[in-house]
Amino acid sequence: MVAALVVFTALLSTLAAMAGWGGESDGPDPDARAIERLLERRADAVRERDEGAFMATVDRSAGRYRAQQQRTFDNLAEVPLSSVQYRFIRKGGFPPVDGTGRRVTAQVEMRYRLAGYDTAPVVAPQRLTLAQRGHRWYVAAVQAPTRAAPGAAERGAAQLWDQGRVSVVRGERSLVLGVGQDRRYLQGVAATADSAVPSVHRAWRGPWAGRVVVLVPRSLADMAALLGGSASGYRGIAAVTTGEIGGSGTVPADRVIINPEAYDALGDLGRQVVMTHEATHVATRAHTSASTPLWLSEGFADWVGYRDTKTFPRQVAPELTRAVEGGDLPSDLPRDADFGFAGDGNVLAQAYEQGWLACRMIAEQWGERKLVAFYRAVGRAPEREAGVRDALRDELRVSEKEFVRRWRAYLTKQLAAPALPRAAS
Repeated sequence: MVAALVVFTALLSTLAAMAGWGGESDGPDPDARAIERLLERRADAVRERDEGAFMATVDRSAGRYRAQQQRTFDNLAEVPLSSVQYRFIRKGGFPPVDGTGRRVTAQVEMRYRLAGYDTAPVVAPQRLTLAQRGHRWYVAAVQAPTRAAPGAAERGAAQLWDQGRVSVVRGERSLVLGVGQDRRYLQGVAATADSAVPSVHRAWRGPWAGRVVVLVPRSLADMAALLGGSASGYRGIAAVTTGEIGGSGTVPADRVIINPEAYDALGDLGRQVVMTHEATHVATRAHTSASTPLWLSEGFADWVGYRDTKTFPRQVAPELTRAVEGGDLPSDLPRDADFGFAGDGNVLAQAYEQGWLACRMIAEQWGERKLVAFYRAVGRAPEREAGVRDALRDELRVSEKEFVRRWRAYLTKQLAAPALPRAAS
């Protein structure tokens, strides 16, 4: 039995190597340099807008894929790319798409920047099937990524130009890229983004780029594809900001991605609050780390979003208001799991409302500058539990237990039903 298993395992390894999707070998890969040259030609063609050179990197026998690549190249016409690079990571790891000739699979990263906006590249993993014709390699297919959980960092998600021809609108402080949207509509999105940036400046009081990139796909399903998730996970979510968390002072490339179905259902105030919230994530990204709990990052973004509006807690937090009026006062700050898009909608709504009121309380009782200092201190911490505890002690001079006690009292005061006037005797 053991001998048979060894033979079978060896046979699988041999077949995988022949098919081009086995693991990495110990020695140097004789195909690696040729594949790198293919990727260099492809990147040069995209950057220089050379359609002929781009199509020359695509396998001629892949008829349907060639047509799709032609459309993709055309879709990029307006996109202001300042740099493009395809980085070869490794061969193998998944089976190739069927076809003629010798075929291998390659894990690749597309890295690109938008001119005037990205100080760091967007990194988009790709899974390619490559076909060898003579001594040269060609791209024969791009394979779909595995889906990420809702709200998780996308890995190999679609790019906007995969979904159609991209229209570009430049605002004073924003760059809006849309597919399947009227240009006038995109101009409205840009105007809202332009208005959000000064609001963030006034609240954050720290250096950041002062501009945002907004992607407006055709539908909720296309938004989910950009995020590498399923549409059900983002239903009712008006916008999401993507980007690597920082914490080291570096500034990653962020994208605000609009869900047109939920965004269109909002009025002017709602759209402005949403855009200001997302722009806050862009501004604070370099100071947001794994140590930053979601009640703080989302609560702070909501605090900035509502800061310049004439709204009241009972208006902004209806779900939490109903809970408090019903005697269900939360015992502790919300957990990260409570912010899951695919979970209970009432739990999600209350988590955002609780985080917002925690940040609002800090701004009112300790001052806005202390709220910003607290946020930065938590982001600098090497680990979460000590980070929140130490920042509360050092910046607000309060223990976690005391902070939660004051927050619960604040919720009661802000959200409890107003007392009815006494009837005259």
